[in-house]
Amino acid sequence: MATKDWYSDPNASLVEEWSKQDMKALKRKLITANHILHYHGVVDAYGHISIRHPQNPDIYIMCGYMAPGVVTTSDDLIEYYVKDSSTVDPNAKKGYSERFIHGEMFRMWEGVNCVVHSHAEAVLPYVTSGVPLLPVFHMAGFLVCLGKDVPVFDIAKEYKSGDRQDLLVRNAQSGTALASTFKKSTSSSASTPDHAVVLMRRHGYTTHGRDIESAVYRAIYTKTNAAVQTNAMTIRSAFANSGLKATWDVEEKHDFEPLTEEMCEGCTKMNEGTQDKPWRLWEAEVEKSALYINRG
Repeated sequence: MATKDWYSDPNASLVEEWSKQDMKALKRKLITANHILHYHGVVDAYGHISIRHPQNPDIYIMCGYMAPGVVTTSDDLIEYYVKDSSTVDPNAKKGYSERFIHGEMFRMWEGVNCVVHSHAEAVLPYVTSGVPLLPVFHMAGFLVCLGKDVPVFDIAKEYKSGDRQDLLVRNAQSGTALASTFKKSTSSSASTPDHAVVLMRRHGYTTHGRDIESAVYRAIYTKTNAAVQTNAMTIRSAFANSGLKATWDVEEKHDFEPLTEEMCEGCTKMNEGTQDKPWRLWEAEVEKSALYINRG
């Protein structure tokens, strides 16, 4: 009998069921996730990650008003109600104004247990140029849903006269509009978003996962894919006018070729089945760095 692995049995590498997670251990992992996202340039002083409370799905948790890289203890974390993103503790410390990104994602999508919001520089050209972000290598197959490029949310369409147009998702209305962008217009109601990533015009991007590992994986490889795509398009443009011969058959018009729909489907299965492996590496990286302290 063949040995089961991530491909023959994608569930082999899944973490424990979300509702059975130990709260103390999960908070420590959330602190680690903040450090990992900073280490890999997904967040800097800005950007954030949140989780749904495993035993109380009506509550979510994220750090207070601080840079992700310096989150240290469970005392740095704040609990919010999903229904309106108000604090569970009325005396809680200052939090993020953009917590509504997270609250509305959790409210709209029952299958989402972790949300990441980022302004990674490699992705920013795709939120300002109109060039679609596409999966260009196998580690980012999750980026596309049914052959469509990554959707774009434009908060400018939500503004009313007199609104402060700072592009921040600072209320439930804007958060709901963003969360709705994760759904295909023709799809029926579902517990899990149709799209893994949504770009935010002139701002950044948001992604999610069934657990911390999958959301962090998507956040990191969205950034990596954007950098690869930019480099590929740049060198492709230069090559078109170089007079050089391609190393494999390429159409004369020099089209840019992302993954096909079938490739995305196969790669997504691989992506989702192996997210425990990079997590162990990323966790070791931040544990060995003097910058990051985790007393969770």
